[in-house]
Amino acid sequence: MTRAGDGEVGDAPPVSRMKRLLREPLLHFLLLGTGLFVAYGWLSKPGPGGGPGTIVVSVGRVEYLAAGFAKTRQRPPTDAELKGLIDEWVREEIATREAMALGLDRDDSVIRRRLRQKMDFISTDVAALAEPSEAELDAYLRGHPDAFRVQSRITFVQLYLNPERHGEHLARDAAQLLEKLRQSGPEVDVSAWGDPFLLEYAFTGVPSGDIAKQFGDTFAADLGTLPLGAWQGPVESGLGAHLVRVSERTEGRVPVLGDVRDAVLREWANARRLETNERFYVELLKKYVVIVEPAVPAGEAKVSNGGAR
Repeated sequence: MTRAGDGEVGDAPPVSRMKRLLREPLLHFLLLGTGLFVAYGWLSKPGPGGGPGTIVVSVGRVEYLAAGFAKTRQRPPTDAELKGLIDEWVREEIATREAMALGLDRDDSVIRRRLRQKMDFISTDVAALAEPSEAELDAYLRGHPDAFRVQSRITFVQLYLNPERHGEHLARDAAQLLEKLRQSGPEVDVSAWGDPFLLEYAFTGVPSGDIAKQFGDTFAADLGTLPLGAWQGPVESGLGAHLVRVSERTEGRVPVLGDVRDAVLREWANARRLETNERFYVELLKKYVVIVEPAVPAGEAKVSNGGAR
C-alpha cells in the first residue's frame, strides 16, 4: 500500500478515471449512435400488422410533426393542419420508398453528398460534446503561437523615389535627399519632397502584416530593424525606393490565454471537429475492404473498342 509522503503515485481516484472515460471520443460515438437508433425506432417503428407495404404513422411521428410546426409558427397546429402535415409526410414516405425501389438513390451525386453531410453532422455533434479544460486551451495556444501572435506595430513616415524618374541617378538622388532630410528641422514640412505616391506619407501604429501587404515583405522586415527617430534609406519595396523615419515600434508577442481565450476556443473546437471526423471515418473504414481497380491503359482501351466492332 502506498503511504502519503512516499513519493509514489497510486491508481487514479475513481472520479478521475470516470472523468477521463467521459471525455473519450469513442464513448461519445457509442452513446450518440445508440441515441440515434433509439430515436429512429421511436419515430418510425411499425405498429401491429406493419410490413414492407404498410406505412404506420406512429404517435412519436405525429408528435414530431406537431412539434416542428409549433416551433416554426409559435403555436400548435389545428386538427386540419395536423392532418395536412401527416398527409404530406405519407406522400414523402411513399415517394421515398418508390424511388429507392427503382434505384433512383444510386449513383446520384447530390444524394451521396447529402448522406455524407449527415454522417459528418453526427461526428460534428460528437465533437461539440467535448469541453476543453484551461490546461488544454493553454497547451493549444502554446502549440500554435503564430495563429494568435499579436503583430508588431510601427509608426513611420516615408518619401518615395520613383526608379523610372531617377533612372541611373537613383542612388545619388536618394543620398542627396537623405542628407537634406537629416538637416531639416522638425518644423519643416517634408511630405512633398519625394515623388508622387499612391499610398500615404505617414502611417501610425500599422501592423507589420499590413505593411507587408502594401510594401512587400522585405520592406516590412527592414522597418523592424531601423533605428528610431532618424531618416534612413533608401529602403527597397516592390514599388521602388523609400526614405523612412520610424518614430515608434511595438514588438510582437504571443498573448496570454486570458487575452485570446475566445479565439483559442474557436480554433481548438475546429481542430477537434476535424480530428473527430477523421477518427469517425477511420473507424467506419475498418468495416470495409476497399478495392481500387487499375485503370486500363489508353492504347489497350482503343484496341479493345476496335475489336468489339
